[in-house]
Amino acid sequence: MQIAHPYLLFLGDVPDQLAAKTAQGIVDWRREWCLGQLRLPGCQADCGIPDMTLDAAHAAGARTLVVGVVNAGGVLPDHWVQTIVTAIALGMDIATGLHQRLRDIPEIALAADQHGVSLFDVRHSTQKFATGKGTKRPGLRLLTVGTDCSVGKKYTSLALERGMRERGLNADFRATGQTGVFISGRGIAIDAVVADFIAGAAEWLSPANEPGHWDVVEGQGSLCHPSFAGVSLGLLHGSQPDAFVVCHEPTRTRMRNVETPIPDIAEIIDLTIAAGRLTNPDIRCVGLAINTKALDDDTAARTIADLGARYGLPACDPIRTGVDPIVDRIVEIFGK
Repeated sequence: MQIAHPYLLFLGDVPDQLAAKTAQGIVDWRREWCLGQLRLPGCQADCGIPDMTLDAAHAAGARTLVVGVVNAGGVLPDHWVQTIVTAIALGMDIATGLHQRLRDIPEIALAADQHGVSLFDVRHSTQKFATGKGTKRPGLRLLTVGTDCSVGKKYTSLALERGMRERGLNADFRATGQTGVFISGRGIAIDAVVADFIAGAAEWLSPANEPGHWDVVEGQGSLCHPSFAGVSLGLLHGSQPDAFVVCHEPTRTRMRNVETPIPDIAEIIDLTIAAGRLTNPDIRCVGLAINTKALDDDTAARTIADLGARYGLPACDPIRTGVDPIVDRIVEIFGK
């Protein structure tokens, strides 16, 4: 899958910034690929890049209109279709990470055929996967796990890849969600894989490698989330992590889109070790990634310090403070 850039990021009329997390992730990690954003009236998200019309983006050389949003059910709203058809008529390819396939929308399929553009459904892999086998394989793997969905597992994984490389470790980010695929250029939207093959897909994504090589696997969902725990468990078994980092947003009291209370970090650590031992008996937690975006500087510093002391683990905010404490622990345990 080769998605041409530069991108025009389409935000539609989403109700909040979190709904535009795909676009925001691309901006944060591949800003040089992004010409601008296209927002419809009423949009409550802003990725901090220039607003552009389709005509202006086309004139500036945009190659692909990326639908940079997520929503419940992953369906493209009907009132967005005309914008996409117009972009196609201007010669832009279309890429989306939604569950609904672009070719399942007749107007979009017809326009794409008429104008000879490509449609990319990043969430739907054409790769065929075997079932997971759980056989121990060489190489090292780190998985980010969460107390909830949308708490920073992707950003933590990307920051760890960068931090580990800066320390001289051989590390590669492995994308398991649509935004990660847009950022890295490869990967699997693991939540779109048929349940029996999730573990096998994770094994395919993080295969046998050199003894000192790290696959930094982007986590999904949470083992405690009633909607997504099945995906999280399959990813845990298939990635067979030697190490994991717990990602946590300290201001939340309920999991996103459900009424389930946020679990304690200790519960996530215990569950991850208990379930992860099925495929790696030596699994261990190496740190906490605390998403302090909603906190001021002083409160963020206190929160990070308190949680690190409470659980006896290196703690940091990967974006605000960097990941050095966690990388230090990885080097201490596993060496270079």
